[in-house]
Parts: sequence; structure tokens; C-alpha cells
Amino acid sequence: MSNTISTFAIGIDIGGTTTKFGVVDKEGKILQQNKISSTQYADIHLFIDELYKKICPLIEQYGGSQHCVGIGVGAPNGNYYSGTIEYAPNLIWKGIIPLASLIQQKFGLKTILTNDANAAAAGEMKYGVAKGIKHFITITLGTGVGSGIVIDGKMLLGHDGFAGELGHTIIRHNGRLHKGTGALGSLESYVSASGVKQTALEFLDEAKETTSLLRHYSSDEITSQIVYECAIKGDEIAIKVFAFTGEILGEVLANFVMFSSPEMIVLFGGLANAGDLLMKPTKEAMEKKLLPIFRNKVKLVFSNLPESDAAILGASALVWEK
Repeated sequence: MSNTISTFAIGIDIGGTTTKFGVVDKEGKILQQNKISSTQYADIHLFIDELYKKICPLIEQYGGSQHCVGIGVGAPNGNYYSGTIEYAPNLIWKGIIPLASLIQQKFGLKTILTNDANAAAAGEMKYGVAKGIKHFITITLGTGVGSGIVIDGKMLLGHDGFAGELGHTIIRHNGRLHKGTGALGSLESYVSASGVKQTALEFLDEAKETTSLLRHYSSDEITSQIVYECAIKGDEIAIKVFAFTGEILGEVLANFVMFSSPEMIVLFGGLANAGDLLMKPTKEAMEKKLLPIFRNKVKLVFSNLPESDAAILGASALVWEK
């Protein structure tokens, strides 16, 4: 006997190594989910064939395509306007891939695509801590730094679909090298997981006489997670790493606040798991750098969406009628 419900959406999250997808109801509950490899199918058509093979039985299980409002896709360098993935450096498919139209043709369902950070913001707006909020920014702190900007209840996309790359804004003149882009001093090079590692290595080098739990690890072994684990054990250098990271993030968030005056900023991703180690210095630095008219007006919060499900939820949120 099939599990029929009135309506549901399909959310697809395309990552560099894995593509996750799920059936999501109106309340944001993932009813079923699965995954396939993002690297196994060099031909995009074979990739879509595999998605079709895995997703169609799920659609049928919940009443068929007449109950499905559509398919939402979050992907690196996804363009909402054109439905294309454009020159995504971490994906196997190069150039411009018309993914939304290919999926729509295959499934016969409305398909909307955007970049992964905008999908995260859509998920917060539909199911998460920003539900009912019309002006907010989502910052994803993980391998990179993504951002989704919502103004007056609408995603900020710009004329070409690529607005809001806050992680690549230059925040330190001739600062740290970002190996992926070649930029000097971008936000991502400081407040991403790799940025935290780089800061830890620099602090260890600068304080050679200071004992630290981090010295028990080789430079290759140190990760942002290791820095966090050492910090919660009271390690002085590890705590300073998060204080430095939060100070930079807070300073930059102040710029974003004075630019767009959001009601809320939502922090999400692996680094957000550091909790108060990151939040406290971030909040202090942000408020300190703001003009008086902006102070104590913006809620700085962590996402309340489960990290493992958030990308699927965010993608599915794209297709529900506003």
C-alpha cells in the first residue's frame, strides 16, 4: 500500500563528491532520502538517468507525479535565471550545463535550480529559523563561505543570477592567498574550515615557546575540528584562533549589515558547531563596528535545521509556491 500525501517536493543537493536527494513535505519533513555519486558519471545524461532511476520509485511511493509540486536543485555555481551550472570548479562536468532543463525534460516536472548557498537561505525561509523573516542573510561556514541574501522576502540574485558572493569579498588588503581563486585577503580565506587551519598554523609558528595541544599534531593532521576539540579543552592558542576568526567575521558582518540592514543573520555549516567559541567574538566585533543606528537591531543566530538534511530541505524549498 502506497504512502500517499497531498503534496510533496523533491530536493536535490549536488555536491562535489555526492548528490543527495529526498521527498519533502510542506512542513519540512524528509519522508525518504537517498544519494548517488557526483563523480561516477562523466556524461551528464548518465547522471540524470541515474537520478531518474532512483527518484521515480520515491515519487510513485507518495502518490505519483500529480502530487509532486516540482524538483528543486542546489548546486555550486547554479544560476537561478538560466537553470544552468556554470564553470563549477568542484564538479566533474565542465563549462555550462543546462541542468534544470535536462531534469525537467526527463521527469516532466517543474525544476528550479540555484546555487547551494541560496538554497540554504531558501530552506531557512521556508522551514527554519528565518521563517516569516523578510530581510536576512544566511552565511554557510564550511569548506568555503557561502551566502544567501534575502531582501523583502526575495532572494538577491543580481542581473545575472550570481549576486551575493560575500565569501569572496576582499576584507584584508593584500591579505592571505586564496588558493582556489588567487585572490588576496578574501573572507573565505579566513573564516572557512581551511582558513581556521591556516590561522592555527600561523599562531603556532608565531608563539613557538607557548605549549599547546595543537603541537601534538602535524600540520597535515590539523583541521578546524581538531582546533575546536583543543579549544574546548582550554587550549590557549586554539581559543585565540576562534577569537581571531570571530573578530574578522564580525567585522565583515557589520559591513553587510550597514549595506542591507537585515533583521537577522543566520550562521550555518561545520564551523557554526563551534558555538559560543565563534559566536561570542563574532557578535562583539559586529556590534563594535556598527554605526549606532544599526547596533543591537540584528539577531545573530545559528541555523536550527539539521546539518545533514539542510541541503535537501533548502533545494526542496525552491519549488513551493510563495
